[in-house]
Amino acid sequence: MDPALLREREAFKKRALSTPVVEKKKKEQNVSEREPPRKKPKSSSQPKSQKDFNYKTHAGSSQYNFGILAKIVKHMKQRHLNGDTYPLSLEEILDETNQLDVGIRQKNWLLNEALASNPKLQADADGKYLFKPPYNIKDRRSLLKLLDKHDQRGLGGILLDDVAECIPNVEKALKVLGDSIIVITQPINKKKVLFYNDKSMQFNVDDEFQKLWRSVAVDGLDDEKIEEYLQKQGITSMQDIGVKKVTPVQKRKKASNRKSNFKKLNQHMSDILEDYTDKN
Repeated sequence: MDPALLREREAFKKRALSTPVVEKKKKEQNVSEREPPRKKPKSSSQPKSQKDFNYKTHAGSSQYNFGILAKIVKHMKQRHLNGDTYPLSLEEILDETNQLDVGIRQKNWLLNEALASNPKLQADADGKYLFKPPYNIKDRRSLLKLLDKHDQRGLGGILLDDVAECIPNVEKALKVLGDSIIVITQPINKKKVLFYNDKSMQFNVDDEFQKLWRSVAVDGLDDEKIEEYLQKQGITSMQDIGVKKVTPVQKRKKASNRKSNFKKLNQHMSDILEDYTDKN
């Protein structure tokens, strides 16, 4: 071998030995000894099994409660229109409405609160229930008498919806009554109102006056604003003139005559005593 190469080799070894080297030992990790990370239990957002949950008996199911009540009121109304006027107990009502699966909470709510406070129902002395119509009418004749009474007393008209809860076939009854009644449709809620047509009060009104009357818009104005407008225009509106009670004038009582009621005493001494009443 070339001696020059040998010298370079020896010189390289010396330099290598003179330079300190720190070796980093890798930590050997035994894969078998590692503990697997513990998994956190997932909190399930789903509720527990709903097999045992009954929404009908749930305390917050108010919508279900009022659904039961609405079905009862509708059935009792139909019974009234069919002529069935005998009362029913709560169990009989639930049987006829196919609601026998109602829970105890709903029954207590119906007995203690809902049925007792409902304006469409009334209870008798035995605790049984009947439908309560808005008016005590049974046919078209009693309807006409009621409208006449409202007209005479100035009570106005009657809603057609209320009449439909009192007598069956209300549309047929209106056709038979004909022009004995007047039907007016309210512009705001489109509900129909029945009025008695008093034919003795009919008179002809000039067409020009009718046009003037209908051209005046009073929508949204109450009686006070209308009266205030009339006063500004120099027109006096009709006031409610009632019969004034005349208080009777109390007559003064006459002074009693003391002389007539005066009891004379000491008559046995009349010749001695002297009377001074006339002198005063």
